[in-house]
Amino acid sequence: MDWTLSVTEPGTFELPPAAGTLPDPVPAAVPGTVAGALTRAGLFDPDNPVPLHGKDVWYEGRFDAEPGRYRLHLDGLATVAEVYLNGEPVLKCRNMFRKFQVPVDLAERNVLTLCFRALAPHLTAKGPRARWKPQLATSQGLRLVRTTLLGHMPGWCPEIHAVGPYRPIRIEPEAAARITEKQVLADLAPDGRARLTVSLKLENSDAVPVLECAGCAAEMVRREDGSFAASLCPAGIDPWMPHTHGTPALYEITVQAEDQRFGLGKTGFRRLEVDRGEDGTGFGLKVNGISVFCRGAVWTSADLLNLSGGPDTCRPLLEAARDAGMNMLRIGGTMIYETRAFFELCDELGLLVWQDFQFANYDYPVKDDAFVGEVRAEVRDQLSDSMGSPSLAVVCGGSEIYQQGAMMGLPENRWKRPLCEEILPELAVALRPDVPYAPNSPCGGVLPFSPNAGIAHYYGVGAYLRPLEDARRAEVRFAGECLAFSNVPCRQSLQEGLPSVRPGHDPRWKARVPRDRGAGWDFEDVRDHYLKDLYGVDAAALRTGDPDRYLDLGRAVTGEVMERTFAEWRRGGSSCRGALVWTLQDLAMGAGWGVIDAAGRPKPAWYALKRAFRPLQVCLTDEGTNGLAIHVINERPGEKTVTLALTCLRDGQVPVASGQKELVLAPHSAQSLNAVDLIGAFFDVTYAYRFGPPSHDVTLVRMLDRETGTVLAEAFHFPLADSVTRVSKTALGAQITAHSDGPLAVQLATEATLAAVTLTLPGYVASENGFHLAPGPEKEIVFRPERPDAPETVPERLEIAALNMQGVLAVPLSAADG
Repeated sequence: MDWTLSVTEPGTFELPPAAGTLPDPVPAAVPGTVAGALTRAGLFDPDNPVPLHGKDVWYEGRFDAEPGRYRLHLDGLATVAEVYLNGEPVLKCRNMFRKFQVPVDLAERNVLTLCFRALAPHLTAKGPRARWKPQLATSQGLRLVRTTLLGHMPGWCPEIHAVGPYRPIRIEPEAAARITEKQVLADLAPDGRARLTVSLKLENSDAVPVLECAGCAAEMVRREDGSFAASLCPAGIDPWMPHTHGTPALYEITVQAEDQRFGLGKTGFRRLEVDRGEDGTGFGLKVNGISVFCRGAVWTSADLLNLSGGPDTCRPLLEAARDAGMNMLRIGGTMIYETRAFFELCDELGLLVWQDFQFANYDYPVKDDAFVGEVRAEVRDQLSDSMGSPSLAVVCGGSEIYQQGAMMGLPENRWKRPLCEEILPELAVALRPDVPYAPNSPCGGVLPFSPNAGIAHYYGVGAYLRPLEDARRAEVRFAGECLAFSNVPCRQSLQEGLPSVRPGHDPRWKARVPRDRGAGWDFEDVRDHYLKDLYGVDAAALRTGDPDRYLDLGRAVTGEVMERTFAEWRRGGSSCRGALVWTLQDLAMGAGWGVIDAAGRPKPAWYALKRAFRPLQVCLTDEGTNGLAIHVINERPGEKTVTLALTCLRDGQVPVASGQKELVLAPHSAQSLNAVDLIGAFFDVTYAYRFGPPSHDVTLVRMLDRETGTVLAEAFHFPLADSVTRVSKTALGAQITAHSDGPLAVQLATEATLAAVTLTLPGYVASENGFHLAPGPEKEIVFRPERPDAPETVPERLEIAALNMQGVLAVPLSAADG
């Protein structure tokens, strides 16, 4: 179907004009958005967006068909829309999150017309009085209209309004055999037995369907309401586990109806349980009886401009999440519901999904029957889309509704309302009984935002400028979001996306720094606070005198805060059972919250999380006069024999104390040791007693594979703050290898410890970056092309820098072997 769109003033046309007479038509794509189409036509600048909600937009699509009865499927219309076929009205929509099926009669020549009415008048309409008014978004009227908050939150994302048919439109013959009202439940009993239960309606067929999965088949039984149901108990299946803890095994589900075969997608067999802890007030997940420390980030959008949810758009970001060791993504209540393709990719990659229903901050009108009817239909449509998906791990009533009401000083009975306590859980339990329900994020404490019970949005370390020790003192149980920083992208992304823009008070730079609406500070101020706290750096003076150095330290510090915080939370004695960083990806180029920038490149913070999230992990915490604690974690399903080796270095290179210990790590286990357990005697590793000048400035602990000697993980402790930033002359050796049948790689060796080593190779992504490098065995870094389909280019040189190394080492690629 060929589509065009026309933008008009509100009310210019009450009904669609004659085909082909709409003014100034612009080529359009479906699925797609008005912003995307206008951008391709050169009529919209995503970097300087103009409001779209003050206009009517008309889409016109022409197509030929065999005359007859058909079913028109519309999977997502944003937002107040009218649908006409050959000039006749067939549908009205007021909910962006609904899916519609409309019976229609087609002629030989057809015109499908969509009108997206200006939303602005609906945002100023009167509704039931609100108990509170949040500052999150630009209009209080958003509580009355079922649309996304994306584009309405200044300081959070570009103000690109969601308008248009952003999900697919398709037509099928009315007489075609089809499956409807499908419900799929795949479960795993505590004794390991798998069970698949499927119910459905088979339309336009007299066949008795046969359900097949994992080598088993069963004829489905017709029930009184005309639907069919069957259960299978396949033997010998592999359970589905998040990739950090096992294998995300999947099995195809099909239904055979005589000579027709219907695919119901893939499913995985797993069992989810909420772990409340010994005191009954915590929150954590068990998957198949195994406690999983859930770590990852909050998902924003793979494509804010077009709102595409296709696999080609989502896969690179989801693979980046998997590659960073994340095992959970949260779709917050301020975003949009994602597509079936999104969930299928998470199923495949072993990523758990926390799904907020799309409600956030507002006091919603739950006494309005029409509003509640739309909510019920929306939830049925969206949960049906993820039916059978094993990655869906939590469904949640929304984001910060309870918190917003409580922070306004209202009593509990004013903000704990039927939407999240009755309406949404009733639907969630009916449609996805295999998935735990959480009323809101955050919730569960004496106040909903108290971090020591239930689910928290923890910003003690971060926006509230608390010292790093607060991550332990707050006794976080589960952070549905946390650690929001203005994370600086790599130099290449800034040079390409914000050329000639300097950090600081350049308005072009500040426009891309996230902030809370109405606040007198932004998240760059937060980052600068921790530059002073951790590195003793005056951010304002450094930004003025040496802006490149300022950015390099800023890239390092947010990652260091994240690594040290997760070391606290993942240690065996921690109360925390999961934490999700705010956010995974940026929606515009700049120093946004994302750990992946708007060009799709990982930021230094992404690499820090990759180190912090290793399933086989060693991490350190400074316990002051109790010494240096060493925390060892094995989340994998198999036993692992390792050697822990500790070395304290003076001037980053001369060993002054050392020791090692052999350990057998049980599956899914964590244990803690003290540096004394390795050294065998007292040594002031943390420089807590201060009996004279410090004897060392770096402590390195490596976890080695006992059989091969391979470094599995390593952790550094710097007892003196300036050990990271003090520049000295250090010899660094680099050898590049490039073979036609293998990857491009560099081997690094150093005489003294280097802090936050950064490698830059345009067009390539490094396997590690921003890491500390100590003397010892060579460290190999592998590079892969940013885009596998990009034409082969050979960069002139590899650049290597470190925070405590003078200058930049440039290694010509002509030096590569092979």
